[in-house]
Amino acid sequence: MKTRSPWVVYLHGFRSSPQSFKAQVLAKAMAHRGLAERYHAPALPASPRAAVELVEAWCAKAAPEDVTLIGSSLGGYYATWLAERIGCRAVLINPGVFAARDLSAYVGTHASWHDPTQTFELTPQHIDELRAIEVAAITRPDRYYLIAATGDEVLDWREMVAKYPLARHTIVQGSDHGLSDFERYLDDVLAFCGV
Repeated sequence: MKTRSPWVVYLHGFRSSPQSFKAQVLAKAMAHRGLAERYHAPALPASPRAAVELVEAWCAKAAPEDVTLIGSSLGGYYATWLAERIGCRAVLINPGVFAARDLSAYVGTHASWHDPTQTFELTPQHIDELRAIEVAAITRPDRYYLIAATGDEVLDWREMVAKYPLARHTIVQGSDHGLSDFERYLDDVLAFCGV
């Protein structure tokens, strides 16, 4: 019987990047386990359509059952759509569940958190693209692992829980939107990924 090897793809949030804390923690953990070549953290373009197409093309390198997407905030919104589309697993860290609604107030120019010299434009077309990939209800809840922090200062953890009924849940008391204590949950996340 062929041994399967997991692929992990990290999807960063709005204004974030592959230089984020969680992305770096995951990169180090995968490298430590000899799986550096099976970890990918792409820089996602501003266009939601382009972002999901980029990730979907990369995921095509592996069988869906070997892939786990780890999405934070807006990355969790993307991960949900992609998991439904390609049939892979998804770990959702304080995911955006109504991204079009929540980001419509942010149309305009923004700087990256990790490199303020890098700017991008969020347009009304991007909001339409977000609406087009909204998942009304997940199928196969066993494919999902939600980590939601009650101290999230940006998004409402109760909306997250309602969006992923019957999925595995870890409700973090306190913490913050970036889940700055992510390392506490790393082993559980990697185990869910099959690492």
